[in-house]
Amino acid sequence: MNRGFYTILLAQFLSALADNALLFAAIALLAQMNAPDWHTPLLQEFFVIAYIVLAPFVGSFADSRPKGQVMFVSNSIKFVGCLAMLLGMPPLYAYGIVGIGAAAYSPAKYGILTEYLSPNQLVVANSWMEGTTVGAIILGSVVGGLLLTPTLTEHLVGGTFLAHFIAPPQFAIIAITLLYLGAAVINLYIPYVPIDHKLPKRSLSYILHDFWHAFILLWKDPLGRVSLAVTTLFWGAGATLRLLVIAWAALALNYEVQQATMLTAVVALGIAVGAVVAGFAIKLEDSVKVLPAGIVMGILASSMVLVHTPESAAILLFLIGALAGFFVVPLNALLQHRGHLLMGAGHSIAVQNFNENIGILLLLGVYTLMVKEDLHINVIAIIFGLLVMFTMTVIWRKYRFVKAH
Repeated sequence: MNRGFYTILLAQFLSALADNALLFAAIALLAQMNAPDWHTPLLQEFFVIAYIVLAPFVGSFADSRPKGQVMFVSNSIKFVGCLAMLLGMPPLYAYGIVGIGAAAYSPAKYGILTEYLSPNQLVVANSWMEGTTVGAIILGSVVGGLLLTPTLTEHLVGGTFLAHFIAPPQFAIIAITLLYLGAAVINLYIPYVPIDHKLPKRSLSYILHDFWHAFILLWKDPLGRVSLAVTTLFWGAGATLRLLVIAWAALALNYEVQQATMLTAVVALGIAVGAVVAGFAIKLEDSVKVLPAGIVMGILASSMVLVHTPESAAILLFLIGALAGFFVVPLNALLQHRGHLLMGAGHSIAVQNFNENIGILLLLGVYTLMVKEDLHINVIAIIFGLLVMFTMTVIWRKYRFVKAH
């Protein structure tokens, strides 16, 4: 791996760090506004809706110009959304603007890997990308929690006129805005790669038809189908698990939001470790063999209800994360490889995002409804774990004999 690849990683790290820290700042801002509890999962819903609505366009956008330029524009949109939240826009809407930037960013950050690197480097590159992203999730959880600490805000702005305007949520958002700015600057130094699969036409009807063709093509491909199914489940389950852990920690461990963010960081640490192990242990052609790890992950998720101490919670959540990272990284690399061969990197990542965020929207929607109906958090955890286990079992039984080439 050369210097250009690590520049891409650094830009992704800062952008993902800001995304994840902003989620916790927005949750705290909702609490400050006395918003209903079920507004918290709606934050993620508003974030991911852009991935679904813009999916037909962001892939074409990413493939039509240099990926570094696309990443710069996307980070600038995130910056505007964060600034809007700071200036008083309702958190749900402002986080939705950040989601627009993230939706445009994703095809570029993954698509550049297939254009910049050779196929035999993709699994390792993906393990680095996932490890870096998860590292940003870990640090984002920690940083988000620290920035929300009242003593830190009091120490830095207490006794000044700013203390009348800046509470911990606002202080956190100011710091996160600077992270987005830093990420945008680093985007300017990403290596230039030739434009890949540029659209011959720019009409709305052609773009929609082109996206639908890519969607069908990837789902008809046996290897594309299994990797799409698994990554869709993974991201839907991951987004739900993050909020589930925060709510569960409040009940089982009497944790505040700041403390619960540390547990989400433990899950992310496990994903990073699992991703790194997969990068060195699993070859692209063996990607489908990791599916049983997802079944075990579902079983462990249901067993959260048996845990009542911080130590055992940390161990269990680390194992859940490690299994998740181990099975998703090879399948993510396989999906990128097949997509690049079939239709172009940006197009395939846009299709992947479309499917994965529908998964997030559906699972978070179910979670939101269960919270709104006052279902006990232990019941929600059991349902969640069993759903993951059952779905992964069905996928494994159907595709365990498919060979990746």
